[in-house]
Amino acid sequence: MEYLTPNFTKEMLKTHTILIPDMAPIQFSLLKAAMESEGYHVELLHNAGNEAAKLGLKYVHNDTCYPALLIIGQFLDALQSGKYDLDRTALLITQTGGGCRASNYIKLLRKALVKAGYGNIPVVSLNTSHLEAGSSMPLSMRFIKKVIAAIEYGDEICSLRNQIKPYEVNTGETEQKTTEWIETISSWIHAKKNINPLMMKKKFLEIAGDFAKIPKQKKDCTKVGIVGEIYVKFSPLGNNHLLEFLEQEGCEVNLPGLMGFIEYCIANYGIDFHLYGGNSFVAKGADLLLGWLDNIGKAMNKAMNTFGFYAPGSFHDLMQKPDGILHLGAKMGEGWLLTAEMVELIEGGYTNIVCAQPFGCLPNHIAGKGVIKKIREKFPDANITPIDYDPSATKVNQENRIKLMLAIADET
Repeated sequence: MEYLTPNFTKEMLKTHTILIPDMAPIQFSLLKAAMESEGYHVELLHNAGNEAAKLGLKYVHNDTCYPALLIIGQFLDALQSGKYDLDRTALLITQTGGGCRASNYIKLLRKALVKAGYGNIPVVSLNTSHLEAGSSMPLSMRFIKKVIAAIEYGDEICSLRNQIKPYEVNTGETEQKTTEWIETISSWIHAKKNINPLMMKKKFLEIAGDFAKIPKQKKDCTKVGIVGEIYVKFSPLGNNHLLEFLEQEGCEVNLPGLMGFIEYCIANYGIDFHLYGGNSFVAKGADLLLGWLDNIGKAMNKAMNTFGFYAPGSFHDLMQKPDGILHLGAKMGEGWLLTAEMVELIEGGYTNIVCAQPFGCLPNHIAGKGVIKKIREKFPDANITPIDYDPSATKVNQENRIKLMLAIADET
C-alpha cells in the first residue's frame, strides 16, 4: 500500500507554517533565517522527551533507524499539541540521496502521518539529488548562498562557544554572546548582507575577536570530541543532551562542523568518478565547488587561529586523514568522514572521543566502531567510546559509559 500526502505547492508558501526538526541548534537557527528571507514561514521544533519517542515507536517500526523514529515522533507530537492550524501546516525533511536509510525517512513519515490521521499534512523535501520533484524546496543560487553563509557562521559560533564556555569567568556570558551573534547574523541574512565570501572572511575575524574578549580562567578541562551519525551527533534530542552532560562533567567539547558533512557529500562525486568512472563534468563541477567552500572554511579557521582558538585544517587535508585506516570508497552514511574526524580530533589534542551512533546503523558500526582498533594502533593515547542510542538504551547506562571514559582520561 502506498501512503500519500499532499505535495507542497507554491501557493502554500504564503499560507503554511513549515515545521523543522532542530538537529543542530545554532546552525539551524541561522538556516531558519535563510528560509524566512525567502518568504517561508518556519518554526524549529524544540519539543522533546519521552512523548516524542513514544509516538515514534507507535508509528515507526522499532528496527527502523533511531533518528527517523525520533524525527517522526517529534513531528507527530507537534501536530498533536494544538499549537498549529493543521490545514496550514507542513513538515520539512532533508534527503541526502545516498545509500543511508535517511533518504527514505520521507516515506516513513508519510506513512506515519496517514496512520495517525494527518494525511492532509504536506511534506517538503530539502535535497540536491532531484528527489521528490513534486514536493521539494526550490534551490535558487540566492538561497544556496544564504544557506552556506548560515552554516559557516553557525559552525564558527558553535566552535567558539564550546571552547570558551568551560573557562568563562562570568557564568552565562558565553551563551549570551552566542545568542547575540545568532540574532546579528540572522539580521544580516534577512538583509542579504555579509553573505558573500569576501565579507564573510572579514566577519569571521570580527566574530572570533568578540568571543576572545570574554574573560576566561585558567582551568584544567578534559578535552572531548564528539563524532557519529549526523543527527545523533548534533541533536540534543537524539543524544540525550550529550554536549550539556559533558560540559557538566567539566569537559571542553569539540563538535566538528556541519559544513564538513556537506563538503563530504560533494567530495564523494569526485571519489565516485575516480573509482568507477562516469560524468567527468559533474566530477569537475563538484571539485570546483568543494575548492570554493574549502577556501571559505580555511578563512574561518584562520580567523579563529588568529585569536588563539583551535581550528581544524582544510577539508582537503581532512580527506587524507583516513589513509591506512579506511578507504575513501567507504562512503555510505557518514563513511570515511567519521574516521577522518576522529583522527583530526586526536591530532588536535582531543584524544577522548564519544562516537555517537544509532543502534544498528551499519555505516557507523563500520566507519566508527569498526576502525577504533586501527586508530588506537596509530594513536596509542586515543580514548574512544562508542555509545549506542536507541529506544531501549537508558540514559543512565550511556552516561555511565561516558564517565568511565572520562575516568580513564583522568588516569593518563
